[in-house]
Amino acid sequence: MRILAIGCHPDDLEIGCYGTLAKYCKQGHEVVVCHVANGNLGHEEIFPDELRNIRFREAAAAAKVIGATHHSIDANDLYISAENDELVQKLAKLIREFRPDVMITHSENDYMNDHMQTYYATFRASFAASCPHFDRSMQGPAAGVCPIFHMDTLAGVGFLPTEYVDISDTIELKLEALSCHQSQLSWMKEHDGVDFLDLVRTCSKVRGYQCGVAYAEGFRLNRNYLRLVPKRLLP
Repeated sequence: MRILAIGCHPDDLEIGCYGTLAKYCKQGHEVVVCHVANGNLGHEEIFPDELRNIRFREAAAAAKVIGATHHSIDANDLYISAENDELVQKLAKLIREFRPDVMITHSENDYMNDHMQTYYATFRASFAASCPHFDRSMQGPAAGVCPIFHMDTLAGVGFLPTEYVDISDTIELKLEALSCHQSQLSWMKEHDGVDFLDLVRTCSKVRGYQCGVAYAEGFRLNRNYLRLVPKRLLP
């Protein structure tokens, strides 16, 4: 299968679903990870242009850890909007080129607007990519409408999974990939007192308790028309 995961910031997918993506890669599936925002406002001391470059390198390194292909839309933080036609066109182009069998993105109810707008932009782009005449400049045939899974919110706040993936065998890969984001991990630990590696491990353990394994990630299937299939797509 081909799996396309679209997150907002360069470390969002690592936090929410990299254990699952690592599992897909281990099983021989093709995985593309894409961050929409470049993370340029994610620090108080590092200025945006420098931070943008740092976070791109961190995300590329994290994707390499699990064997995924890395892609960036490179939009500035706090300017993500599903009403942005250029953003939707860029996502639709990626979807049409990669032709995923399944997509993973944010919940429609997350803690910040950029995350929610990333989902809505992804949903809009996914349908647009299926319309042959949406953008005549795009090469290749239209892509099929595919299932979308919503990944967990940060710390699981307000999110009730309907499906779980056992990541007991990929939790260390998930944390190794997340460790690539030192610009964020160091800042959070020094200035906010949050050990993000411990937070993510703990949340994965809680989801594991809920489904009877050591570590797990939780998801909800998008239940809109054309998004449902009579088979399990998560690993």
